[in-house]
Amino acid sequence: MQQPRIFFAVALHEKYALPTDALYTPIQAGAAIHPPLGLMRDDTGENISAKNGSYCELTVLYWMAHNVDADWYGLCHYRRYFSLRRTGCPQKRILTRAQLLPLLDTADIFLPKKRHYWLETNFTQYAHAHHEEDLWKARAALARLHPGQERVFDRVMARRSGHRFNLMLMRRDALQSYASWLFPLLDAAEIDTTGYSARDKRVHGFLAERLLDVWLAQQDYRVKELPVAHLERQHWGRKIAAFLLRKMGIKNDRTAR
Repeated sequence: MQQPRIFFAVALHEKYALPTDALYTPIQAGAAIHPPLGLMRDDTGENISAKNGSYCELTVLYWMAHNVDADWYGLCHYRRYFSLRRTGCPQKRILTRAQLLPLLDTADIFLPKKRHYWLETNFTQYAHAHHEEDLWKARAALARLHPGQERVFDRVMARRSGHRFNLMLMRRDALQSYASWLFPLLDAAEIDTTGYSARDKRVHGFLAERLLDVWLAQQDYRVKELPVAHLERQHWGRKIAAFLLRKMGIKNDRTAR
């Protein structure tokens, strides 16, 4: 039996130690606006590479959707990968092609384990961490492009958990469906980042993390969640402190997601 064609992109904008497993293809994100790294680039063919400052790894997602022919499409950040285990050395837990192949028959979409907020909803967490008005702009754009879907948006934003990191592996039809829904929506939101901090200028990447679940809530695809291997230390003390500061109306630009 012929093995499926899997294109799993690792989005990066700087030199970094990368997994050696054949599953992964490193792609320079924002190649149109950054010095070359000697890798495959996201500024060839149809692309939005120049928007990387606000779209983050989504410029690689767009490039894949429009320029790569595969059966499965994956996207991960160069410091975050799927794993099958929650514990152990992160570098040794990175999902391999051999581990992935038996899983492909079990789902159409693979996503990271949900992040739980417990004390906040998806909406209030974003509003406290970023710019609340951008959520409203995304909602308004959704209502214009897909009347009625704003009610799905409201239900998802009222939840207390969601999929984050723009980390995904999707079957071809699912990826094409998601990309054709997401990118026109982000464009229609017409968000002006003038005066935003360097972190908040990554607004389209942050919004997409929330919008993924809005799209997913309207689909019938089989979804499987996997643990995430973070290659750099997670500063939970800082995250908790930042959460408490945000509850007092003080934003911390370093840890919000």
